Amino acid sequence: MTPKLKVADVLNLEKKHIDEICQNSWKSRALHAIRKCRTAELGGHIDKCDSCNKIHISYNSCRNRNCPTCQGHKIEQWIQAREQELLSVPYFHLVFTIPDSLNEICFKYPKITYAIIFKAAWETLKQFSENNKHLGAKMGMIAVLHTWGQNLSLHPHLHCIVPGGGVTNDNNWRNAKNKGKYLFNIKAMSKVFRAKFVAELRKQIPNISQSVYDKLFDKQWVVFAKRTCINPKSIIEYLGRYTHKIAISNYRILKIDKQKRTVTFSLKDYRKNGEKTTLTLETEIFIKRFSLHILPKGFTKIRHYGILSSSWKKEKLPKLQSKLSGKKTKTKKQVINTKHRKCRCCKSGILVTLFTFNKRGPPVDYKQIIENLENVL
Repeated sequence: MTPKLKVADVLNLEKKHIDEICQNSWKSRALHAIRKCRTAELGGHIDKCDSCNKIHISYNSCRNRNCPTCQGHKIEQWIQAREQELLSVPYFHLVFTIPDSLNEICFKYPKITYAIIFKAAWETLKQFSENNKHLGAKMGMIAVLHTWGQNLSLHPHLHCIVPGGGVTNDNNWRNAKNKGKYLFNIKAMSKVFRAKFVAELRKQIPNISQSVYDKLFDKQWVVFAKRTCINPKSIIEYLGRYTHKIAISNYRILKIDKQKRTVTFSLKDYRKNGEKTTLTLETEIFIKRFSLHILPKGFTKIRHYGILSSSWKKEKLPKLQSKLSGKKTKTKKQVINTKHRKCRCCKSGILVTLFTFNKRGPPVDYKQIIENLENVL
């Protein structure tokens, strides 16, 4: 189901003022790309189904990772790539959150502070897992950075998926406590995460005043941990929910008032047990909030650690999968088909591109051009 309204509609309403609102060339480029996505401004292509012969005219996507319209197929690709990496063990969902008193520092130094969240989270997990008192094994982690709350305010936090156990020094699997059903003490993890984050922050940004650190230690930091379903397919889908998520999806846009220059969108109020409500913002404020979540250039928002890192995937991980499942697993090179697109009409045929066009649009006589191409082929 295609959404009636899009984030791009809000951006197009203020397209002349985006650079002024944003005041950041990298973010402005991203916003302009999103507003042009799948419109004539980016050109397009004419496709024909190899099964039902239906002709499709499509406009090009912006392919920007901050675009709500472009993320669907990326989620599917990512899920396919992770299917062969799952272990037959329980998994845990962890969330590492930093307090809102750090928002100003995140705004000034986003690349540094977001990298520190990743580092502090992994070092915390690593410290607990390698301690014989808690586990005494090497663990793995897939971490995804989110920077937003439901109202589009700045709320940096890390969603992590962690297997319930690890690999010992003699290359054997060791379950976490209670047969992999219990990870580590959350209160203890929270204190270690805070200490590691603050220590790294002092090192990376030395000009922060002591009063900021005093506030950080006055607050209780919270690490959330919950065991997920053991079904591998469910875990994959669960991961996919977080990997390529955008600050706000197009489906949450409920109303755009062009005269009043306001936008209304849906959200969940977690202070009221996730009660559904709505929020109306001026379009300029909406764009400012949305731009807060455009990540710095080149920043990696999905990271793999330990036994789930790239160094393990070629040989060690398949062997570990075989040992845990009791079945022989052959190392296969994952082939993900990203070029073939299925026909929207017959659902089975593959779309073949016959003709591309620029922002001037498809030629009036495109049907004759297609006939001539087919005759030549």
